[in-house]
Amino acid sequence: MGIYQIQNMKNGKLFIGSAKDLRGIINSNRFQLKSGRHFNMELQKDFNETGENNFSFAIVDHLKPKEELNYDYTEELKVLEEMWLEKLQPYDEKGYNTRSSR
Repeated sequence: MGIYQIQNMKNGKLFIGSAKDLRGIINSNRFQLKSGRHFNMELQKDFNETGENNFSFAIVDHLKPKEELNYDYTEELKVLEEMWLEKLQPYDEKGYNTRSSR
């Protein structure tokens, strides 16, 4: 569990996300993009225009598992994702994420 990124190798734009199952979410994003059904329309548009070979999928950070069974990692994942969003600023011309309205 941790943080993943999808990067457009042509223009350098990033999408940052978090998940408890990193392999699963990366496979899901790849499948959605290949089938033209990704929730992020701008990312989907660029994927369609430039092709799969111009995108990379990577794990950028992990959360260490706790010894406690049934521990809820939701809040820790949210904080870790916010840290990476702050660090990389993948918005507007730099990325596919949208700023949260707080």
